[in-house]
Amino acid sequence: MSIFLTGAAGFLGGKLLRNLLSETKHHLYILVRDIDKAKRLIDTFPPNEKNRIHLLKGDITQPFCGLTEYEIESLTGKIHIFYHLAALVKFDLDLYEEIFAVNYDGTYNALELANSMNTEKFFYVSTAYTVGKMQYGIEELYSPDCEYHNPYEESKVKSEHLAFSYANEMDISIFRPSIIVGDSETGEADSKFTLYGFMRALDIFKRRVMRNEDSMQKTYYVAGNKEGTSNFVPVNYVADILSLAVSKAEANTIYNIINPEPASNFEIMSMIKKALQFDQLFITQSQELHELSDDELKLNEMIQVFNPYLKSNIVFEDANTQKLIKDSKINHLQLESNTLQMIIDAYFGIQQEEIENVPQS
Repeated sequence: MSIFLTGAAGFLGGKLLRNLLSETKHHLYILVRDIDKAKRLIDTFPPNEKNRIHLLKGDITQPFCGLTEYEIESLTGKIHIFYHLAALVKFDLDLYEEIFAVNYDGTYNALELANSMNTEKFFYVSTAYTVGKMQYGIEELYSPDCEYHNPYEESKVKSEHLAFSYANEMDISIFRPSIIVGDSETGEADSKFTLYGFMRALDIFKRRVMRNEDSMQKTYYVAGNKEGTSNFVPVNYVADILSLAVSKAEANTIYNIINPEPASNFEIMSMIKKALQFDQLFITQSQELHELSDDELKLNEMIQVFNPYLKSNIVFEDANTQKLIKDSKINHLQLESNTLQMIIDAYFGIQQEEIENVPQS
């Protein structure tokens, strides 16, 4: 097949790219903004795979993703599947316009490009957190008028509706991963978002308080819900399901790619404390349980964009995904606690290596 991808140079996209090339004869057309950076990525592939990767310089924020009429014409009628992964994963309210320009307008431009090339199938990668402030996640469209925690969630909900509005033109399937974390086999990750942004903030905070010996004797509370859960899915599990979609995805169907038995926030915080060697860190049910110190206020301010997810306890259904992976080599996710600890440890190991490799002045 000939497959078109946006976001192939990203955390998930890189894994998917390797899956789609391995043991196949597919040709991959990759939309990239930085050709030189993309070429360095392609050089990591063996020759028989490298020769099937075709780079196209473009930008999803531009009409038809910035491709020329000649490029579009040369691909028309040749693209079987269009994966749209590119997105801006930021939660800040003051970035509302930028988030919508990438996530909503970018999806419109990708859909228009796919449609103009007479693409057969369009796979939109969204997020399980289009569930917003509700506590039960279904494999159906949510109302755009529901309540959401941030512009990112809202942009993804509206983009899902936009994608399905093209259902008469192409087969549309939507995939909703929850919080994507490192590889379940190696711990490998290059993400700076979601869990990794949260862990980085805790790491920075710890390094600050370690400068003062008295501060290390204190206890630090993060406001949240220790009985709540954070739904983590390994990047390789998500990439494997997206790869399987080539042959098994159904039109007009939404697939929640989630962890059916997520760890509690208390367990996750315990794992992070262990990896950070920061035993003074705790998650508390409410900021009102005690008066927060100045240091704790600074800590909670650093991680405030993650706060809604520390307080949630969402249950997701994934019947469509279970049907998709049935009779395949993919097992329904069972993310063991030791695997999650390994993923967390791997991140902090990389952080420590980067610090040690900084030249000393």
